[in-house]
Amino acid sequence: MSAAENTSTFPLSQRPWLKNYNPETSPNLDLPETSLSHLMAEAVRTAPDKVALEFFGATTTYAQLGDQILRVAEGLRKAGIQAGDRVAIVLPNCPQHIVAFYAILRLGAVVVEHNPLYTDAELRHMFEDHGAKAAIVWDKIADKITSLPRDIRPKNIWAVNLIEEMPLHMRAALKLPVGSLKASRQKLEGPAKATTPWRTFMKNEPIAADHHRPTAHELALLQYTSGTTGLPKGVMLTHRNLESNARMGEEWIQPGADEVIYAVLPLFHSYGMTLGQTIAAVCKARLVLFPTVDMDLIFKAMKKTRPTILPAVPPVYRRMLDEAKKRGVSLQGIRYAVSGAMHLPYDLVAEWEEATGGMLVEGYGLSECSPLVSCNPLNPSRRAGSIGIPFPSTELRIVDPETLEDLPDLTQGQEGELLVRGPQVMRGYWKREEETLKTLLPGGWLRTGDIVRLDPDYFIEIVDRIKEVIITGGFNVSPTEVENVLKQHDSVADCAVVGLPDGSGSEKVTAAIIPAEGHALDPEELKEHCYARLTRYKVPKNYYEVEELPRSMLGKTLRRKVREQLEAKYQ
Repeated sequence: MSAAENTSTFPLSQRPWLKNYNPETSPNLDLPETSLSHLMAEAVRTAPDKVALEFFGATTTYAQLGDQILRVAEGLRKAGIQAGDRVAIVLPNCPQHIVAFYAILRLGAVVVEHNPLYTDAELRHMFEDHGAKAAIVWDKIADKITSLPRDIRPKNIWAVNLIEEMPLHMRAALKLPVGSLKASRQKLEGPAKATTPWRTFMKNEPIAADHHRPTAHELALLQYTSGTTGLPKGVMLTHRNLESNARMGEEWIQPGADEVIYAVLPLFHSYGMTLGQTIAAVCKARLVLFPTVDMDLIFKAMKKTRPTILPAVPPVYRRMLDEAKKRGVSLQGIRYAVSGAMHLPYDLVAEWEEATGGMLVEGYGLSECSPLVSCNPLNPSRRAGSIGIPFPSTELRIVDPETLEDLPDLTQGQEGELLVRGPQVMRGYWKREEETLKTLLPGGWLRTGDIVRLDPDYFIEIVDRIKEVIITGGFNVSPTEVENVLKQHDSVADCAVVGLPDGSGSEKVTAAIIPAEGHALDPEELKEHCYARLTRYKVPKNYYEVEELPRSMLGKTLRRKVREQLEAKYQ
């Protein structure tokens, strides 16, 4: 048996971290051979009158949600969408996003999520890669899809006008000016020309009850993720991957009968997807949707419906604490807050738990794991500064990143690469067999690219990232992708892009620039250049001129050295 296949690592094979589980948390999941479509159908059947969604105060019951899903599924079927076809979603958080997600899955088709703020170039790469036959898009950015080259443009494009979809009382509550609805309809002739309005879906009858449903092991989602090789690649996730992750979250939280989850994280992000639309269906919870992280919207929603579960990132918790103090609003009643995507500061935990009376714990995941891997237990054994312990049915190993041999004496502070195995681990990368083989090892072990160590109680602490991906505001940024854009500018001879700490647990995208001969460094000009080609969160915030970049003997830029040099000089 090779090192990569080794499953007898002592004592990790015995899962010694289970001593820190809550007594009611099962270490193993009993997973049905069904799909997310079955999961939603069960929620509709057993809780038809419960509120499933809330958006700007308007509510949708599970029965109403189920009916809309079946009508949209029938509309997609009539348009020729079949099992295995890719269907793109390019929407902010809204009820239509949830409906579209489950309607696509009802057909056995494959959801492809996209950030609606991606640039034309970013979207073009993804559509060239996945070849979606249809797309459901936000009408405000529909021109990005309708203007794609004919050979990659989806045949069918449905446009969602969020203003038009709001009931009259919601538009009044938002104080939209008279004529705004008329203006929004006119927009369908502008950016959304060559599209079909979303509401035409509702004219369909529900799809036939006996129409074939997908199975647990069929492909459900392509989730694009950034890597160090440049352009994003599609992570292939099955129904089993996604449902197992949602049930891990359910087992961890042990939800009550009337949970309220705030979806402030974007649903197009794997973290927001699992701790939003899939776990809500498992728990039959009320999911309160926010199209953007807007404190006015969040605190207005709290007057009607207070969250009991709040997945977010540290900057959101910080802003909520500050706003609550400013507004004189209590945060009591938020029982569980689960933070991810970046380091969670200890002082933030203490302040949040005092203000809410609940718990704030840090977890860890990656798109290749649907994304949940580990979390601090929701009990006094949790550890600030740690990413916790593995979820149920999840195994880990810590290996030498060069040899992939298991490290001995792990609780003595040895550092190695984290490997993960479990039902949430991806099938592979879409159309990238070579990269899949590098990441998915024999025996089902996934290389995370993260260097970790364990404490004596088997809590995991991240030390470094082999992959050098920058995490800013909860989003991953590929340094190579940003560097390639910067090098297109005439004033840049060479560059390196790294993440520098911003003090909140996140990172600032930062560029070290060697100016081209005869050119001076102009940060504002470079920012404008990047804004035209990259989503805003990927654009470097700071630009520093350097004479040379540290390199390996083979000439590869050593980003870790670049980061160390910039930190020493500028922070």
